[in-house]
Amino acid sequence: MAGERGQALPLLLGMICVVLVGVMVLAAFGQALGGKSRQQRGADLAAVSAARTMKEDYPRLFEPAVLEDGEPNPRHLPTAAYLTRARAAAADGARRNGARVAPGDVDFPGGGFAPTRVRVRAQGSVRVRVDGTDRRRRRRVAVEASAVAELMPAADTGPGQPAFASGGGYKGPLAYRQGKPMRPDVARAFDRMAAAARADGVLLMVNSGFRSDAEQARLFAANPNPKWVAPPGKSLHRLGTELDLGPPATYGWLSANARRFGFIQRYAWEAWHYGYVQNAGSGSVGFGGADGRRGALPSFVPRSIAPLLTRAAQRWNISAALLAAQLYAESNFNPFAVSPAGAQGIAQFMPATARAYGLRDAFDPAQAIDAQGRLMRDLMRRFASVPLALAAYNAGPAPVASCMCIPPLTETRAYVAKVLGLLGGAGDLGPPTLEVRLVE
Repeated sequence: MAGERGQALPLLLGMICVVLVGVMVLAAFGQALGGKSRQQRGADLAAVSAARTMKEDYPRLFEPAVLEDGEPNPRHLPTAAYLTRARAAAADGARRNGARVAPGDVDFPGGGFAPTRVRVRAQGSVRVRVDGTDRRRRRRVAVEASAVAELMPAADTGPGQPAFASGGGYKGPLAYRQGKPMRPDVARAFDRMAAAARADGVLLMVNSGFRSDAEQARLFAANPNPKWVAPPGKSLHRLGTELDLGPPATYGWLSANARRFGFIQRYAWEAWHYGYVQNAGSGSVGFGGADGRRGALPSFVPRSIAPLLTRAAQRWNISAALLAAQLYAESNFNPFAVSPAGAQGIAQFMPATARAYGLRDAFDPAQAIDAQGRLMRDLMRRFASVPLALAAYNAGPAPVASCMCIPPLTETRAYVAKVLGLLGGAGDLGPPTLEVRLVE
């Protein structure tokens, strides 16, 4: 018995050693994993910090470098300074969260003069204990992590409000005024009309806007009189262009002034029902030429291109400023540009799209800009939204139609933000509302 116990003791000690080694290996692995987790958190927060700085600075890229009196514009921010500030924000965000990011560890996928995506690599190391007895016996293990954040146009919605219409004749984005949904162009026109009314001492209230067919069915069931409530599928409210306004004290002012802002009284017996009747040009969806001056052009347009843009804008009823911003983003007004993907000319038409629009020579600016105007007119009619039309111009209509959103493509999101930013710099709309998202 004693001999057997003596033989079992070495075996037991060996098993204990194996367990201890396993515990130390697991502890070392846990330390490394913890270090990786800390580095990843640092990279994530560094990328978000950089993107937040980019969001604040983005509108300044589109400010003119020189004021009208020839003095430097203090609001203007060159691209180099924009990137430098983002890199500094990334390094500071990493440092505050126990990570290390050098200037060379921050880059901006997609490039261009107005990048909207930032990638951050955080590098560091963690000291891993080699054994459990000697605290001095440690070695360093390299740990790396990366994160990507981007800016993208934000939906103009409130809490619990859908960003896009559904169940009616309009399926585009929605804007909200006094809690009531409507097309973005209608909202902007209403803002102008309401401001004018306030100046005259009149307060306009929105009682109803876009209504789905299901909502209309409930109203019709409660009051089945087609003169006062249209049957489901027949109400113009399903288009997002109609507003029921009040109170009754405003009816006189509306009758005298609404047409100036693009609204007409739809029915003689409904003093409260006004519809927006502007066309599908970009001014009618709240971007570019909102004051009706479709021929107005930003200062960055070359003199030789200006008449071509004005002609296309008038022919296809699209804002000339919108077309100009696109050309700046597409080719920087280079008639002979060719992209790596094969897009050609000043408007960067792919050969198949050029054929579909009868564009014989994509390198002829006059032909290309006319085809660009026609294509944008068609996309505006289909999507009723400048951001979505721009996304479809860049990525094709199918990805946009599949989600009725700006698809999650880096190039497309950057393109939309860039064109909207250019329009803002041209004074055609406020700078785009952007939100920061951590995407990788």
